[in-house]
Amino acid sequence: MATLQDLAVSAVINILATFASLLAFALLRVQPINDRVYFPKSYINGRRKSTTSSGGLVPKFVNLKLITFLKFLNWMPEALNMSEKQIIDHASVDSAAYLRIYLLG
Repeated sequence: MATLQDLAVSAVINILATFASLLAFALLRVQPINDRVYFPKSYINGRRKSTTSSGGLVPKFVNLKLITFLKFLNWMPEALNMSEKQIIDHASVDSAAYLRIYLLG
């Protein structure tokens, strides 16, 4: 039988892992080198151009602007106000499914 201390240690480990995953997502999502991974439909539709084809060497691969790291969750309120069809058109079906799960949770 697990003791209260065992449960507390498990909870702390899970909370830290959650925050580490969210931080990794936030850091990787705003990097120009990962644009095609996080925004593939924008490239297919022509709304975005390749960020690695212009600019200096470092800005092609690494985003050094602090403001983008502070605003990494600004997309969430806008996405919650969109209809499901708008989300599918803008992002994809898996984004719509994720938001539906998020709202039901």
